[in-house]
Amino acid sequence: MAITPGGELNSVPASQKQTLDSNYIDFTASGTAGWAQQYLPDLMEKEAEVFGNRTISGFLAQVGAEEAMTSDQVVWSEQGRLHISVKGTLSTGDSIFTVTSDIDGNNASSTNVFTLANHGVRLNDIVLVAVAGRVLRAHVTKVDGVAITAQPYTVEHFDDDASIATAGATAATLLVIGSEFKKGVNGQGNYGSGTGSPKAVKPTHVSFTNKPIIMKDYYEISGSDASQIGWVEISGEAGQSGYLWYLKAEGETRSRFTDYLEMTMMEAEKTAAASHIADAGGTNDTAYAALGTNSGTEGLFAAIEDRGNVTTGVTGVNAATDLAEFDAILAEFDKQGAIEENMMFVNRSTSLAMDDMLASMNSYGAGGTSYGVFNNSEDMALNLGFSGFRRGSYDFYKSDFRYLNDLATRGGINDRGTTDAVRGVIIPAGTSSVYDQSLGKNLTRPFLHVRYRASQTDDRRMKTWTTGSVGAVTSDLDAMQIHYLSERCLVTQAANNFMLMK
Repeated sequence: MAITPGGELNSVPASQKQTLDSNYIDFTASGTAGWAQQYLPDLMEKEAEVFGNRTISGFLAQVGAEEAMTSDQVVWSEQGRLHISVKGTLSTGDSIFTVTSDIDGNNASSTNVFTLANHGVRLNDIVLVAVAGRVLRAHVTKVDGVAITAQPYTVEHFDDDASIATAGATAATLLVIGSEFKKGVNGQGNYGSGTGSPKAVKPTHVSFTNKPIIMKDYYEISGSDASQIGWVEISGEAGQSGYLWYLKAEGETRSRFTDYLEMTMMEAEKTAAASHIADAGGTNDTAYAALGTNSGTEGLFAAIEDRGNVTTGVTGVNAATDLAEFDAILAEFDKQGAIEENMMFVNRSTSLAMDDMLASMNSYGAGGTSYGVFNNSEDMALNLGFSGFRRGSYDFYKSDFRYLNDLATRGGINDRGTTDAVRGVIIPAGTSSVYDQSLGKNLTRPFLHVRYRASQTDDRRMKTWTTGSVGAVTSDLDAMQIHYLSERCLVTQAANNFMLMK
């Protein structure tokens, strides 16, 4: 009886003991050739960490805080400016100033506190009027709604000044600096009736809102694969280690979800009315009909672009490459809250540009400002990296921002050379006092903080749970399912003190 060996068996006889391709394992091939490797490899069990720490989370932990909330939205209020200054047009022939917006350019839209009816300029106010490159002092003689008649102290009408253009609508700015009344007349409270002039200037504030969004992720492995032992020792940023590959996969899913929480808080924006996301059940979004409206949330970058400051730098590529650019930044901060300490989170090219700028100011160059200011010595001449510096009355602390450098995150997006590339962000340090409408009182909060949904029974800051029959049995599914969920939003207070570098 003939015996036919199986095709997968290593059964080829040899006349003597020797290493042949027919009787040793081949780790690089498959099928019948998969057992033809005569020498075992020298196995390095430890997985190489070629990208270092791959997570980008930690930014918000440095500059903000986290706080629970129970509502579908968070509402906070911010102070308005103390002094009365408005923009408008000046008809120089009759010296009538027509108010069009407040000093920040906010018009009478419903989203702003400023309205044309409450500009705050009153009869008998002394005002400075900047028009056509001149600044003249004037006295308010009539207020009729948005039309303010202000007569200059030095000439009959504004156009009587040789430096000011003749009669016509000319862009101008008006600032109230005080008031002047005749002897024996009534006080300010008796003016206003029938003249359009307000009696009292009441403090104003503007309210902002943001809403949390729900973020989810998911990982699954079958019961059979969960018991499989591998031959490579794995490790991860979350501290997982061992020879079970599903530990690494689950750990990376968790780390990636944690990064998503932070990236969303920085990059997200609210849904515009023109977006098909907003009209659930429309022509192009039938799949979303059952989910309702996805309205988005306001992230850090969107908040700064909407309510803060943006700089494109001297060259339009890298922000803050020389002192002239920084001086322009300081001038803008002077117009806002003038917060002394600020933190800069920048990408590599901007960080190096700042180092070069500061290094050029050392004692071996013009100015000799290195000693004392930076606490350097001659032995540190080759240390051209700076973590902080002071300019004017402002302190800046610089830090590299991995999110803007990593090719797999914003670094790869910025490499496309788009005009919306983000090079860095300047964030004020410290806290601000705001009125929390949910709690009904003033609270001190970091300028940035994350609000997450939570109650006594459910904390949705970073929620995770396991289902299936692997480990703790919750169902008859022969698998382990790990679920991740978070519901949160970012509160960017006093965005006018932030600077986005593009």
